[in-house]
Amino acid sequence: MKAPETDGPVLIPPELKWLKWLVIALAGVMIAGFLVLIAAIVIRLDTAPQPAALPLPESLALPDDAEAMAFTQGGDWIAVVTTDDRVLIYGRDGALRQSMKIDRAD
Repeated sequence: MKAPETDGPVLIPPELKWLKWLVIALAGVMIAGFLVLIAAIVIRLDTAPQPAALPLPESLALPDDAEAMAFTQGGDWIAVVTTDDRVLIYGRDGALRQSMKIDRAD
């Protein structure tokens, strides 16, 4: 079976030309929107505030028999967990505020 022969260029109806330009415009708007979204994310992540570092004392005086195992800090305190299951709470000035013994649940 042969394809029908045409005498000249095929004319596209005006409705299809309009639809073609609408699709091209939509694709352009989607690409531009995607680029704006990526730029906004990059700018937002680049200017994210960094958490402020809490000041630490130069040194902490642990009891003679204590060896530090873990460390954490809060707003105005520093906690040191020792290998003999004690939690030592220090102030920001390095002074010992409280000492707690942890009982193990074996």
